[in-house]
Parts: sequence; C-alpha cells; structure tokens
Amino acid sequence: MTDFPAPLGLLIDKLHRVARHLKATFVGKDDIIDLLMLCLVSRENLFLLGPPGTAKSALVHALARSVEGQTFDYLLTRFTEPNELFGPFDIRRLREGELVTNTEGMLPEANLIFLDELLNANSAILNSLLLVLNEKVFRRGRETRPLPALLIVGASNHLPEDEALGALFDRFLVRVRSDNAAPADLSAVLAAGWGLEQRAAPAELPTIAAAEVAQLQAAVPTVDLATVRPAYAALVGQLRQAGLALSDRRAVKLQRLLAASALLSQRLVAVPSDAWVLRHIWDTDEQREVLAGLVNTVVSADTAPRPHPRAAVDLVPDADVIYQEVSRLAERWHDPATTPADRATLRDQLRYLHGRAQWLTNPEQRRYVQEPLDALWQEVLRFDN
Repeated sequence: MTDFPAPLGLLIDKLHRVARHLKATFVGKDDIIDLLMLCLVSRENLFLLGPPGTAKSALVHALARSVEGQTFDYLLTRFTEPNELFGPFDIRRLREGELVTNTEGMLPEANLIFLDELLNANSAILNSLLLVLNEKVFRRGRETRPLPALLIVGASNHLPEDEALGALFDRFLVRVRSDNAAPADLSAVLAAGWGLEQRAAPAELPTIAAAEVAQLQAAVPTVDLATVRPAYAALVGQLRQAGLALSDRRAVKLQRLLAASALLSQRLVAVPSDAWVLRHIWDTDEQREVLAGLVNTVVSADTAPRPHPRAAVDLVPDADVIYQEVSRLAERWHDPATTPADRATLRDQLRYLHGRAQWLTNPEQRRYVQEPLDALWQEVLRFDN
C-alpha cells in the first residue's frame, strides 16, 4: 500500500487527538464524533436527528474551539428571515447605491455552522441555504463569494414532510441520530457533565488550525478510489433495489466520504471497508437496519489492512441485554414507590430500548424482546390516559 505522507500523518494525528478529547467530554457520542471528523475532512454536511438537550450544538461548539474557528449557530423558525443568517444590508453602502451585505459575525464568515431545527426553513431562505449547502457559496444580488465553512451541521427533531424540505435534507449526505444517553452510560454522562461544571476549560485543549483542516480537505481528491469503485457501484445498485432513493449526484459525492475514511486511516487508497459510512445515508428510520445489513456484508468481507475503526463497530444489539433491561424497567414501573419523575425517566428508557430492538436482524430475537416491550408500553399508555 502506498506510503502515507508524513505531513498529512501529523495532521491526522492532531485531528485524532481532538476526537479523543471530544469523546472523553461527550460520553456515548463516539459515533457522532467519528462522523463529525469524517465530514470535517470531506467538507460534507451532517444532519443530526434527535430531541433537544442531546448535546448537538455543544458538540459543534466544542469542535469549533479545537479547530480554532469561528462558529455560527442559529435556531430556525418558519419566520426566520435571510438577514438573520446572512446579515443585513450595509446602510452606508446602500446610500451609495450598492447592495452589499454586512456579514460580520454571521453565517458567511463562519468556519463551523450549526443550523438547529433546520427543517423549519421557509421559502424565503430555502434557495440561499441550498446554495450554501451544495456549493459553499454565498450569493445575494450581485454579491458572490466563497464561504470559509469547513463543516455545516443541521439538526431537527423530525424528518422532512414535504418536497421542498426534502431537497434541503438531501444536501446532508450523512445522517445520524442524537438521542439521550443509554441507561448504561448515564452515570458516566453525569460525571462528565459535572466535571465540565467544575472547570471552565481543560488544562490542555487539543487543537488543529482551520488552515490545517483545509489542507486535509485538499488531500481528499488525491485518494485512489479505482480499486474500490466496482464494489461501491455494486453496493449502490443494491441500496437502490432495497428502496433507497440514492441519486447519481449523491452517489458521486459519497465518494468523498470513502476517500476521507481512507485518509483518516492514513491511507491514500480506499478499501471496501471504507463503505462503512453508507450506514448513515438513510432517509427514514425504517431504512437503517436494511442499510446496515447491506453495508456490513461489504465491510465484513474486507481483509485490507488499516480499516477505519468505525468499520469494525458491531451495530447489532444483544437481544438478551435488551430483554433483561425491559424486565428491569417493568419491575420498577410496577413498584408502588416509583414516583412520577421516575416514570418519566422510565418512559425515555423504554423509548430507547424500543429503538435498539429495531436493529435486531434475527426475527426470532426481535419477537423475543418486542413482546415484553409492547406489553410494557401498553401499560405506560394506559397509565398516561
């Protein structure tokens, strides 16, 4: 395999140190952090699906501090106007007959951009956002300028329901859920959160300059995809047959993610296991299991050295563990000493387990855990009513 250039290797090491710091700070978010690194290197957009309070904006802000870049984040509503994202017209220049936008501190000057409740975008800003997401260009009137954005993250607690917003969603190649912590991780999350309360900043924050990230982004097209392209093309065909609406445009752009996976693994040649990222191109929750099954078939058959660590992650949960957790929740739910606040927590845990059960590929195992899950959920609903 081609020797990896030492200067690039040093930059990749710096990025890995940033990722390790984020993983230590945000417990249970390893998959999201790895995908953030991948999208940062490939300069592609990432979409987070999940409820408020699951560290979505905090992750982006923490990453921005390590990248030493400027961050722009905004909570979109259906009444959001372009000025709120891009800045107002410069009044002084307007008096001189020039339509120039004052973008100081706004989206066009940011290195990392976080757009919360993205799918609330209205038609007034939709076209501008599409251009920003697709071409990393700001255009307003006669103004056209390239954006310094290294990474754009969008978030919502729901998926798009109409065609216009579907076009916006389509500009995010990578999609990942951001949920509340799993019950097993909750103690570690609480400890890490309290640690943040006790100190304003870590003693030594690992950093990588925005210019260095740009160097890594410039190296992505140098990765050789020739050997993996036949397997990738066959996988795209299988995904389409399985019902995933994967356009030629998205299929072409996804190659940047494969190349970025190789680069992060300190390779200049892509291998089939770099297709692990295709687990995260779903349009609906129902597609996630199908995607994982098809992609894992390709990834698990790859014996090439230095795979991306995320390629080896087993996404299939343990049915026995889920069953035991449901039994524990049922005991607590039926306990007369359980308080209303405890029941609210139990509901959240039950929702989480229900989501995990959907990943079981064995029909018998899924039925094994789904029956007690459904029975307990029916009790919860009767209690609420």
